[in-house]
Amino acid sequence: MTVDVRPASVFEDVRAVLGPKSPQADVCWCLSHRLPAKLNNELRGPARGAYVAELCRTGAPPGVLAHDGDEPVGWAAVAPRADTSYARSRKIPHVDDLPVWSLWCVRVRPGHRGRGISHALIAGAVDFARSQGAPAVEAYPLDNGDARVDLTMAYAGLRKNFERAGFVHAADTASVLAGHPRVLMRLDLR
Repeated sequence: MTVDVRPASVFEDVRAVLGPKSPQADVCWCLSHRLPAKLNNELRGPARGAYVAELCRTGAPPGVLAHDGDEPVGWAAVAPRADTSYARSRKIPHVDDLPVWSLWCVRVRPGHRGRGISHALIAGAVDFARSQGAPAVEAYPLDNGDARVDLTMAYAGLRKNFERAGFVHAADTASVLAGHPRVLMRLDLR
């Protein structure tokens, strides 16, 4: 298997990884940290997918996708922190005023897990942020040690995977997800 990670500019590929089986379903579409809370709550069903389709068509792609051949098998959301809810978070601190990018979601499709795709997604998200001029990338993964994590809540990533990618612990946070504390990890790109 050769995994190719590239910007998420093709909506059909994004839908294959993030979209619901039923178009009427109110799934995240990885918008909950990208949008102001009011807009996020207003978008329902097909409107959520339509919003993501527009993101793919205009401006910078909303993240990166991993492909195994032509099949999209994973997703990572990455964008300037200033464009996310992390810019205003009371639980995730800012360690300085650097205009960092946030990497907040890593998702691998069922049937493709355990093959290193999340590692490729983290590296691909970093490469994408670097190509867009990011001075650093931050992530807010679970600090779960050796404890198991519910796959539904593992979207934030695991500390050990970010450490493997060269990220360093920059700060503790007041955020807890699935019973595990989250930490702020950073990779300086300067």
